[in-house]
Formats: sequence, structure tokens, C-alpha cells
Amino acid sequence: MDRDKPKVLVLDANQRSALAVTRSLGKSSQYQISSADSVAYALAGASRYSQTYYRYPDPNQQPQEFINWIRNFSASHHFDLYMPTTEVTSQLLLMFQKELPHVELPFAAYSNVMALADKVTLVELARKLDIAIPESEVYHSRDQVVVDRLTFPVVIKPALSRIYREGRWIHTQVRIAKNAADWDQIVSDMDYLDYAPFMLQEFIPGHGSGIFCIYDNGTPVQFFAHQRLREKPPEGGVSVLSRSIPVPEDLRSVAERLLGAVDWHGVAMVEFRVSDEGNPYLMEVNTRFWGSLQLAIDAGVDFPLMLANLHLKRPSVALNAYRDNQRLRWLLGDLDSLYIFIKSSHPIRKKLQRILSFLSIRFHGQKHEINRLSDIKPAWVELKQYLRSLR
Repeated sequence: MDRDKPKVLVLDANQRSALAVTRSLGKSSQYQISSADSVAYALAGASRYSQTYYRYPDPNQQPQEFINWIRNFSASHHFDLYMPTTEVTSQLLLMFQKELPHVELPFAAYSNVMALADKVTLVELARKLDIAIPESEVYHSRDQVVVDRLTFPVVIKPALSRIYREGRWIHTQVRIAKNAADWDQIVSDMDYLDYAPFMLQEFIPGHGSGIFCIYDNGTPVQFFAHQRLREKPPEGGVSVLSRSIPVPEDLRSVAERLLGAVDWHGVAMVEFRVSDEGNPYLMEVNTRFWGSLQLAIDAGVDFPLMLANLHLKRPSVALNAYRDNQRLRWLLGDLDSLYIFIKSSHPIRKKLQRILSFLSIRFHGQKHEINRLSDIKPAWVELKQYLRSLR
């Protein structure tokens, strides 16, 4: 019977999002799942739902070797769908798609993806659609910037978070310069600003917000939203404790205008900065699965299954409504966040409150992202990796 099920290969298997994809499709019993990554042992590779684990060259350090491996592998192993979960593997496979005739990807065309992934192009598109964005100025070299004319604080935002140049990946950063001295120190380490486009953006006081969605060739299928309750690092970063919330209608309206304009297909995360006055400003779009994907699945929105069914033209039902206030905790990430908080200059009272909050147990409406009794091996793999990183 399994031979009749479509076969899916989940890439980037050591990512938490890849584990969520593997568990989602495996639990559905509709697909045969295998996984792959560049490390010897990976989270999704250890899952009970991954029938086989494959190891490939590191796409971050050896991009061409990775593509060669995929080309040879796909020619000798049949999979109906490849599911990458990081920006690097997704863009590599799209860039070299013509060389990979056996690799089926659940994405929009490369040009559509880059229209959103490239932050300079995204700003241009937002202006055409009259979507609110921070004041932005585009530069092609840091030498073009007249520092004396800058208004601080200013956000230094490269057009791409990953630059593929001369056969290798260059990882960029978004930084905030608070003054001229800060500017000099920050840009001295950003050599890529000499040859890669970047923006200087107005800093918007407020908080980050975003919505998650899936589209079928320009038509919205499902939206989802969550709130970050704790992050790593604590002042803003990766979510370690989050909860599902209703989709804010103002953010949804902007996302629909934006994604509809590029005839979007697949999943996306649209990120905003919401000012202290409550006004949303478009910041960026991630054109792949997000880190806290498991929260949406726990709340009832099974994005991986919906995407696979949609792309392979199998029956799928949009949910629209989902459980509010469902929580997800990444335990080891939360532990790191607690450690950073304790090491900070916060008052003792706040540190004790944070410790008590970390130790509090919620029995209903909250799940652990990695630690699941029904699929415990990924938790052991993560713990071993975590302990090795402490040496």
C-alpha cells in the first residue's frame, strides 16, 4: 500500500521547521517521508516518521557540491516532492532548477520569489501598491552614504539576507546604528556593502508582528498569526514561547494586496513593524516555512500537509478558523533565553520573575516543540547537540 503513496524528501532536516514538516506529513499517513541534511544526525532524521535519512554536502559551505549531489540523487531516487525549509537550499534549488529536471518544488517561480525576498525590490513594489513602509533610501556602495546627513537611529538593511557570489554564500545582517560612531563601527565589518545593494531605513519604534499564509497560484487559501511571548535573545530574536492569535485584519489586507500582485504560490511569512500608534509598516517577506511552524499545526492549521496536497493536486480542505491561545515552547531555546536574561543587567526582582516564569508548568493548551512522547528521538538528538555546543 505504501508504494502508492507519494514520496516526499524533507531537506534541511536539522531545522525545527523540517521536523514539523516531517511529523505533519508522516502523521497524515498520506505520504512516505524521508529526510536529508549535511550533518551526521538531524532532528527530522531521528523522527519515527522519516523512513530514510540521507546526508548531502553543506549547501552553505559547498553550494555547487550540494547541487551536484541533488542532481545525481534525484536521477537515481524517485521523489514526488522536495521540501526545503531554509532560504539557502530553497534559493539554490530554484536558481539551478533547469539543471534539476527530477526535482519538484512547491514554490512560485524564482523571479516571483526574488520579487519578495529581495528587500529593495520589495520596497519598490510596496511603493507601487501604496503599502506603508519605513522611509528608505537605496545605495549600491557604502561610499555613497554621506554620514553627516543621516538621521539616527538608522537601520542598515542589505537587499538580501544571503548573497550568492562567485560560488559561495555570504550571510548578511540587519543592524541599527544609533550614532555616527556606531555607524563607523558597524559598517567596517560589512564588506558586502561595497558590492551588494542595501537600504538605510527609518527606525520605527514599536513591536514586530507578522502573519503566515499559503496561496494557490495567486489565490489565498489560509492565514495564521501568532504572538511571541519569549524570544532568544530576550530583547528580540527567535521565538522560544509563542501563542496563536486571531489574524489581524489590517495586516491580512496588506498581505493580500502584496502577494496577489506577484501571483504568489506556496507559503509565506509577511513581517511588519507596528508603531506605538498602531500603524503597520511592511518590513520583509520570508518565502519559506518559518521557525515556529509547529505552533500553527498544533492550533489546527497543517501548513505542510496543505502545501503538499495543493502542489500535488490532492484533496485538501482550508480551515480558516483555528484554536486561539494555543502555545508552543522550544525548551532548550527558552533555557538559553533565560541564561542570557540572568547574565544581563536587569534588576534581581525581574530576574527572579523570569526564573519563576520559566519554571511554571502549563498543563493545557501548550506543547513542546521538539519534546514529544510520541516521537521522542529528535529530543535526544537535540539534547546531544546542545551539550556538545557547550564544550
